[in-house]
Parts: sequence; structure tokens; C-alpha cells
Amino acid sequence: MNRTLKSAALLSALALGGTLAAPARGGSMVVSYKDDVTTLDPAIGYDLQNWPIEKMVFDGLLDYKVGSTTLEPRLATGMPTVSADGRTYTFTLRPGVKFQNGREVVASDVVYTLTRVLDPKTKSPGQSFYMGIVGAQAFTTGKAKTVTGLKTTGKYGVTITLTAPNAAFLNVMAMNFAFVVPREEVAKYGADFGHHPVGTGPFRLTGWPSGQQLVFERNPAYFYQNLPYLDRVTVKVGLDPSVAFLSLTRGEVDLLGDGIPPAQFLQVIRDPKYKANILQRTNVNTSYLSLNTGIGPLKDVRVRQAINMAINKTKVLRLINGRGVIANTYLPPLMPGYDKAATGYRYDPAAAKALLKQAGYEKGFDTTLYTTSTDPNPRIAQSLQQDLAAVGIRASIKSQAQSTVAEAAGTPGTAPMVWSGGMAWTQDYPDPSDFYWPILSCRSAVQGGWNWPFTCDKALDAAADRADQMVKPAQATARLNAYAAIFAKLNAQAVWVPVYHEVRYMMRSDRLVGGLNELQDPIHNIVYERLSVKP
Repeated sequence: MNRTLKSAALLSALALGGTLAAPARGGSMVVSYKDDVTTLDPAIGYDLQNWPIEKMVFDGLLDYKVGSTTLEPRLATGMPTVSADGRTYTFTLRPGVKFQNGREVVASDVVYTLTRVLDPKTKSPGQSFYMGIVGAQAFTTGKAKTVTGLKTTGKYGVTITLTAPNAAFLNVMAMNFAFVVPREEVAKYGADFGHHPVGTGPFRLTGWPSGQQLVFERNPAYFYQNLPYLDRVTVKVGLDPSVAFLSLTRGEVDLLGDGIPPAQFLQVIRDPKYKANILQRTNVNTSYLSLNTGIGPLKDVRVRQAINMAINKTKVLRLINGRGVIANTYLPPLMPGYDKAATGYRYDPAAAKALLKQAGYEKGFDTTLYTTSTDPNPRIAQSLQQDLAAVGIRASIKSQAQSTVAEAAGTPGTAPMVWSGGMAWTQDYPDPSDFYWPILSCRSAVQGGWNWPFTCDKALDAAADRADQMVKPAQATARLNAYAAIFAKLNAQAVWVPVYHEVRYMMRSDRLVGGLNELQDPIHNIVYERLSVKP
């Protein structure tokens, strides 16, 4: 994969602090967050904070090599065999792997896990990723009691049959949603399983006083005998980022989960004494202004194109102290299918005004811009508001809690413009389909979805379907070219204003041992099982 090669070069170029110490066994670390964790149920949790924490408790059949986007077997003994038609995958489980309750993991646990994700009663945000399994549609609509495409073959064998080939299916099987859970523990705790998680992972949850901290202890029966390195990980919650920074300088915290606080950012990165404590990487994400194609003047593509030309992205980057690179297209640079030659819309307020006049809005119009209330997003929204005013568009700002903004953005006919802010789209897995189907396809243009422009182009859906059926290695380049063409058409339709790709800065204590691979992993962000502390 081209991203793997690029990532390797980037990670090498950005490595800080010289040679890392060899991992030592034992000890503990503390990571800080402002917000509490909502759930550790892998079928439910779906944000950047809880995904790496879930990984402490659970494993899937597949995972990625640390610091890379290369898939490798985890609970499976090897990569699956694939049928000649590209529709059936056969996995074999490692024998002897045990859940933290002492029971061995068997093939029926995998079938149960995927069936549970598909079950509408679970309300899993990951359900749509697995709807390509044969029988999933009948099961989710109540026409069948089982998913016919999921079968066990003996104690350790599992076959999964798809309705059509899907080039990204193995990436989907490596997502948290597919982390294997024991049926009896889910039955025991019901909807509260997310606060009593039991998996096969390197740590087990031993304490969770709400609003204070989560404590994880080493799983002594973990099937990777050399992992984890640490005996204990404490996730402290409720710490304001500025307070957490002071705690790190006093030796009370080892890792700032929320990153360097904006108020101290320039001071910290310019201070030579912190150089070895800071790691940075360009995230595989895109921050954008969403333009609802179903509301008022925004229905007109010329208006949306004019808004793209009205936004000064350089000014936005200054507001975040340069912690990003300007986005010229929807896909981020490290995503396969990214078009290096894409230039996007030029910043040209005069041309934007002319296009608005052509669309019949010479005097502009009134609209509403939604944003989350967490700094710096209100300031960014004000910058966008000023740019829009310069071309005659009068946008009033609604600054609200993240959940409220997400609800409005996912409700048809409600939010004309939405600044993505902290809800910028970040890859679930390294494939361009992950930037299309969940957020820009017809199937995602639904109540409660993440297709905030409510765009639906059936021709693009058909093109993406054809691309996903290119499963042969010889078709890889053609598939990426097909996705590049899809995103070029979306750019012409101007359903977003792609603004920047975030550069994420992490800060660790002097005693915490872990480099970019472990603290800025391209898939999991933080790989706790590989972190250690100096003796």
C-alpha cells in the first residue's frame, strides 16, 4: 500500500528524541483526558478516545503491524483463505486463547460477535460496515433469525460469505466492531457490558469510578507472552488539558491524551527542554465545512462552489498555530487514492461574488453555521463567518455541545452549514472507501448519519460499488484511480469545503518509553501494550 511506504518515510523523518530505550517489564503509567469514556463495548464505542482504550481489553481476528497500515493475523492463526470468486473468507482461530473470564475463544464467538453488531437491538454504529455479509439484510429486517453468511467449521474455523467481493473487507474485519466478545458476559451485563468489558486483550479493567479514572491491570494469561510491558495503565478523566499539562510537568501524568492545550502550545513547542517529549504526525483526517445540499440557496452547486472560493484556509491555520496542512481535496495525503495534483478551489472572493450573482444571490442571503463550543472551533467558525460576510453571505453561528451539533447535522433539513471541528472525519481503516460510504454515499444520507451535506449521487454509488469489487492485486491501481475520480466529482459538486488535515502533537513524560509507532500509530493512535516506563 502506498500509504505504508509514505508513513514509514514520514515516521522516520519526524522521529524525535533520538534512540528509544529498550522496553522494560513492569511499572505503570497515567494518561489524562478531559472527558470520561462513554463505553468500552467495542460494538458501541466509536470515537478517537475510546478506540485505543478498547484495544487494551479486546482483540480481533486481524490487526495492523504497529506503526503501519499492514494487516496481520491476531486471534487468527494466519491471514484467511479467499475463494476464487472473492466472496468467501475462511479464518482459523488460534487454539488455547482465553477470554479474561477463563473460557477459551471458539469459532461460535466470532459468529456471535458479528451477529451482535448486525442486530438492530445492539444499535451499533458499525452495523453498516457488515451489511455486505450474505443474509445480513434479512437478519436486520427481522426476516431471518440468523445471518446465513456466517458459519463455523469445527471448533476453530469460521467462514464469512459476502454478497459481492469487497476489496476493503479485511480492513473492516480489523475494526474494533469485530473485536471478539463472550456471549455469556454480554448476557450477564446486558446494556452495561461497556462498563464491564471482558475480552482477550493484554489488559483487564479492574476499576472505573465514574468521572474519575479507569484502571487496567496486565492480563497474566495474554496469548502474546511478552506483552504488555506495563503492569498497570490508569486513565484519568475530568482533567482540563491545561491542568493535565501542569500535572505532566510535576510527574503526575505520563501522557496528555488530549494533546498539548492550545493556550500553552506555542510556549511548549518553542521550549528546547520539551523537544524530546513531543511527537507529531499528520493525521489521516480532513476538517471541513459541510454544505447541506437540501437547504435553500445551498441546493445550487454554484452557491456551494462560491463558498469554497470564499474561505481563507490560511487564516484558519493561523488560528490553530499551524497545526495542520491545507486541504485541497477530500482525501488526506496519507490515504490511498489521494490525488497529489488536486489544487481545489482557489481563494478568490471576487470570483465567489460573481458566481453568487450568476446564481441569483447578488445581495447574498442569510444562513446558519453550526459549530461545537470547544476551543478553537468557535474562533474558527467566526473566521468562516467573516469570510462569508465578505461575499455577502450572512451566517449566524450556533455554538453548541458536540452531541447537539451532531444531532442537528444528521437531521435532514436542519443544519445548512456545519464546521466539523473535533468531529473531523478520520479514517477507520486505510482505504478510500472509508471516506465515501459512511459520509458521502446515498446509504449514509439518513437521519442520524454522518452524511451532513445529505448528498446522494447514485452514479457515484455505482462507481464505488464497481471499485470495491476490484479485489485482485492487479486491479489495485485501477481501483484507486476509480476512487480518485469519485472524489474529483464530489469536489466539483462542492458538498464540502475541505479546510485542513490536522497535524497532531502528543506530549509524554520523561519516563514514558514509546515513539511515534506506539504513540501516533496510524490506526490505533496509542498502542498501550507496547508502552513502557524507564526503571
